[in-house]
Amino acid sequence: MQYSTSLTWFRRAARLGALFALIVVVVGAWVRLTDAGLGCPDWPGCYGHVHPSQVAAVDATGAYAGRPFEYQKAMHEMVHRYIAGALGLVILGLAIYSVWNRRDPAQPRILPLVLVGVVGLQGALGAFTVTLLLKPLIVTLHLAGGLTTLGLLWWLSLAPTRRDVKAAERPVRRLALVAFAALGCQILLGGWTSTNYAAVACPDFPTCQGTLWPRTDFGNAFVLSHGPGVDYAGGVLGQPARTAIQVTHRLGALVAGTLLLLLSLGAFRRAQNGGVRLAAVVLAGAVGLQWLIGMNLIWQGFPLWLGTGHNLGAALLLLATLSLLRQLWPAPSVIRFSSADGRRSVSRPPR
Repeated sequence: MQYSTSLTWFRRAARLGALFALIVVVVGAWVRLTDAGLGCPDWPGCYGHVHPSQVAAVDATGAYAGRPFEYQKAMHEMVHRYIAGALGLVILGLAIYSVWNRRDPAQPRILPLVLVGVVGLQGALGAFTVTLLLKPLIVTLHLAGGLTTLGLLWWLSLAPTRRDVKAAERPVRRLALVAFAALGCQILLGGWTSTNYAAVACPDFPTCQGTLWPRTDFGNAFVLSHGPGVDYAGGVLGQPARTAIQVTHRLGALVAGTLLLLLSLGAFRRAQNGGVRLAAVVLAGAVGLQWLIGMNLIWQGFPLWLGTGHNLGAALLLLATLSLLRQLWPAPSVIRFSSADGRRSVSRPPR
């Protein structure tokens, strides 16, 4: 299907936005893993300034006396905010353009506006992340919002295929919904693991603390709040609760990864075109890569670069899954009438 030049550029801009969102997700993980989430105790500035180099010793002693200024951590946090700000401008531009180009029947109009709302919510969650002292629920939702932004931008960048879904592919579509839901749950669980500092609760693999089922505390592992004013930096849970989170994360990775591999296999075997097969192969590779990163993260003693890479792997897994879903759900045709002669013509509805 041929698209107008303007729509082609819109999709390219959405892909640029997806690249920015991917960088934001990875840098956000880097900030979290370097314990720089409170490097700037206020928002959107840093100790009341635009750049950490402007912060003087007096700025960090008054209202922020409980948070001693550390230039490196402050820079980590502000770099993350700068990139997120640039992403917000790209998304705002996409939304404005979608309104301006609304007469194009193939122009997506709803998702760009949804993205503006998501970014606004992300800004609020970013502020709450600081003011609520790294509360795990807020940080996990902030991560989920970042990946949602990435996913929506990537979906907008993918041109819908023009084909009818054959009967052989319909069972794969049902499995795709289940696998995608499992991936979403696993992403949330991964965020909960990271924000509760539970990744190192099991320093070995495939066992945990030398056994297949260590001492756990599921009763406290998933408590959403521990009251107002609690500083969650470094974590507040005991070892058994953190172990319960990590064990759940591992089981979730097994379930979600298996479902995605089954989806990949089913899509490859039942595919009616090369695009579906290619997307299925990429998805299987993304699952294997993420499992490999996760195992080596433990075996190599949780180095920072692999911890950040594990978040990148999750983002790539999301993109691979969405790419396959785009192939399995081509844009349906709609019938509309020409005002000139009354004859029917087929067009694609906007997303």
